[in-house]
Amino acid sequence: MSPLFIFLIVVAFFVFLSILGAFVVVQQGNIAIVTVFGKYQRILFPGLNFKIPYVESIARTISIQNRSVELEFQAITVDQANVYFKSMLLYSVLNQEEATLKNVAFKFIDEKSLMQALTRTIEGSIRSFVATKKQAEILLLRREIIEYVKQQLDKQLEDWGYHLQDLQLNDITFDEDIMKSMSRVVASNNLKAAAENEGQALLITKTKAAEAEGNAIKISAEAEKIAAQLRGQGVALFREEVAKGMSVAAKEMQQANLDTTMIMFSMWTEAMKQFAEVGKGNVMFLDGSPEGMQRSFKQMLAMMQMAKVPDEPTTTNGKPVGNPN
Repeated sequence: MSPLFIFLIVVAFFVFLSILGAFVVVQQGNIAIVTVFGKYQRILFPGLNFKIPYVESIARTISIQNRSVELEFQAITVDQANVYFKSMLLYSVLNQEEATLKNVAFKFIDEKSLMQALTRTIEGSIRSFVATKKQAEILLLRREIIEYVKQQLDKQLEDWGYHLQDLQLNDITFDEDIMKSMSRVVASNNLKAAAENEGQALLITKTKAAEAEGNAIKISAEAEKIAAQLRGQGVALFREEVAKGMSVAAKEMQQANLDTTMIMFSMWTEAMKQFAEVGKGNVMFLDGSPEGMQRSFKQMLAMMQMAKVPDEPTTTNGKPVGNPN
């Protein structure tokens, strides 16, 4: 084999390698930075690209996808309480403009330096905010802490070519002694709230019971009032009917030339009979002698004479007008 043939084979091999090196494939979600002898030249987008062999080279491949990182750090409040944070940071390249990609490619020497600067910036922002607050306020200021960090970090990240997508404070804890004290306070508050709720419920129950009892008494009083009225009306009707019956009986006895005083005697005997049948006593005393009967009869006649209204006008001496005797 001649030396010329060997030389041609070597040249053909290097030409083949050069042709292969001229084609560059950039994966989806990435952008390649091309330099010429170490100086920025252009960018290559995802897909098949061409570069000049041995002149142009890929300095760095930048991912334009969202990236996340978990952070753990400590801060001290104004009242010297230690606060421990666990957070999650979500960020990405700001945009795909050439100036932005140049910042991302050449602002930091490598990805590790970027993460270190990003972590320290976030920690510093949170620590400066927490240092102005008391330990009792921290748990209530989760949203305010996030907003404060975003305001402090957005401008800095834009200068680096990145954008803060989201910041989450997943966990905020304190020293063990403080956590135990907080647990006791929470338990005490829960017991106090439970006692207040129980007292309120008892008060409502008693109030409802008192209202129900009052309404029952009122209803009972109204019912008793109505019953009393009905009883009174019944008694009045009874008396009215008795009076009508006595009046009719008296007229009939007058027409028959009979003594109307017999009506009083009949009523007296009926009353005694009613007392004996309905009364709750065991003994009823009556004066059954002729003198007692005569005395009772005279008393009834006297009552009838007192209740009787004169039908004819009388003179001053008590005799009827027109009667000389």
